[in-house]
Amino acid sequence: MSDASLAEIDDRLLMRRHVEGDAEAFGEIYRRHRDRMWAVAVGVCGDREIAAEAVQEGFVSAFRRAGSYRGDAAVTTWLHRIVVNACIDLTRKVRPTSELTDEVIASVPPAADATGKVDTRLAVHEALTRLSDEHRVALVLVDMHGLPVAEAAQILDIPTGTVKSRCSRGREALGKILAAAGVGVDGTSGAAASSDTTGHQTDEGRRP
Repeated sequence: MSDASLAEIDDRLLMRRHVEGDAEAFGEIYRRHRDRMWAVAVGVCGDREIAAEAVQEGFVSAFRRAGSYRGDAAVTTWLHRIVVNACIDLTRKVRPTSELTDEVIASVPPAADATGKVDTRLAVHEALTRLSDEHRVALVLVDMHGLPVAEAAQILDIPTGTVKSRCSRGREALGKILAAAGVGVDGTSGAAASSDTTGHQTDEGRRP
């Protein structure tokens, strides 16, 4: 089957064809979703090499476990779950998560470039690596990648209320780390007041 023909088939049917022995079907799934999985993995792992390994392991696992996909969730949701779990497993092996203590917060270096201006993006990236797995993953999915809370809950297999709680606690912890590094959101700004530390809307302005 040509690439053009494969591109017209939806994800669920591609998964079914892969399970039935179509040698090209999963390759199309990979082409469609690798970039998004890579972006999520970088956010969760905080390291490009670990993220690359996690994406590779995730897709290999998805290839082998395709028969377990029941179709009750979107293929992307199922892939997110597998890749996020691979990210967490690999990250724990190389960088055990430490408790967010005052000492951990104080250890974050000031995030300033050569001109003395704060690079907020790099500071947030560094701060995310200091969060617990639960808080970091929730923030990456909801705040950084804009997934609805309901979809994040499906990916993580937890209630929506738990996702909201993890995001809230994660933002609070992230704010403390960024403040210690000399980075913060202007609390007097109306726009900032309705945004989290990554610049995205908080739950009040997000889809349910």
